Amino acid sequence: MALTASPETQALLLDLQRLDTLLTQVAYRARTLPERAAVTALREDAERIRVASAETNGHLEDARIELGRVESDVTVVEKRIARDTERLQASSSVKDIQGLEHELGSLRSRLGDLEEIQLAVMERVELLEAASNGARETLEAHAAALTAAQQALETALAVLVAERDHAAADRATVAERVPPELLALYDKQRERYGAGASLLRARVSGASGVTLTGSDLDAVRRAAPDAILLCPDSNAILVRTAESGL
Repeated sequence: MALTASPETQALLLDLQRLDTLLTQVAYRARTLPERAAVTALREDAERIRVASAETNGHLEDARIELGRVESDVTVVEKRIARDTERLQASSSVKDIQGLEHELGSLRSRLGDLEEIQLAVMERVELLEAASNGARETLEAHAAALTAAQQALETALAVLVAERDHAAADRATVAERVPPELLALYDKQRERYGAGASLLRARVSGASGVTLTGSDLDAVRRAAPDAILLCPDSNAILVRTAESGL
């Protein structure tokens, strides 16, 4: 036996379709929220910033280690200079004095080289410390921006969740008024073809946007008011009203 339903019952399918369309739109908006894109971009940037900060801190640590070695070498040479100076002052041997003076010359030359290296490394450390501080500030600012973006996303999602829940509740109310067999057909057509019900207005199917002509229009005109018809183009249930232009 062919499935039938009163025109009033069939009209309920248009409410279902409107609500299902709204639910689909809400789901799409939830996936494509600009706030979501902002959070994604900030998360991607976070990894790049963390890597750059880690590299800067690594270079700073290496420079500090190098500075420590140079400072240690400077200390050693300074002690040797102080020791040889004391020996020179206390020595009365011409040969020893000549040897100590030669060694002191070499040590002072070495100390000069080390101090130049020390100064260069200290300058590099200062630059890297500034870069490290800047990287830390960037990380902190980025973390704050990410937190704000996540809060904005949660707020936007909360609005959409409320809209979704309201639409879902309305759909459930409408669905309860639709006979199970008709509801099952509607759901099947919607799942397969994207639209479960289509309003025929001025001989145009809303789901397909196509004007019914020829034999299709004749078949619709001949059908009983309670007959369940499918749109020949969209395969959605074709709902006829006073606007259909039949």
